[in-house]
Amino acid sequence: MNVRIFSKLNSRKVVKLVLGLAIIVFLVLVILGWGGIGPFKSSKSIQTEVQKSEWQAVFLTNGQVYFGHLAKEDSQYPELEEIYYLQMGQSLQAEKEETEAAPAGLNLIKLGDELHGPQDKMIINRDHILFWENLKDDSRVVDAIKDYHP
Repeated sequence: MNVRIFSKLNSRKVVKLVLGLAIIVFLVLVILGWGGIGPFKSSKSIQTEVQKSEWQAVFLTNGQVYFGHLAKEDSQYPELEEIYYLQMGQSLQAEKEETEAAPAGLNLIKLGDELHGPQDKMIINRDHILFWENLKDDSRVVDAIKDYHP
């Protein structure tokens, strides 16, 4: 029965049909691969790159940077714990002559002491994370965290 079908079709039609099916299968595989769906999901997930014992800096789309320990990096809602952030501080010389005032410095602030009293855990929508990076153990931020919390 199959022989009759192929015998009625000329070889050009068979080649076009096979080529068309191959192109469709290829496009489906490419789309699934780019979307990271199912078995086509990237084998190198972001989770393998986070050093759990190190501190991470998380840069958000609103310009804020948080420092802490990042977890569940591969989910839509990664979690950050033991959180610190930078805040512009007032100069100690602000009350003296304004022309000779020292530039305002940055202060490392531990999350949790704010007026609204947040817990020391932040769940962040992945769409608002620009990027994150592991911090070196001898970075100035890590040194300040160690001084704050030995």
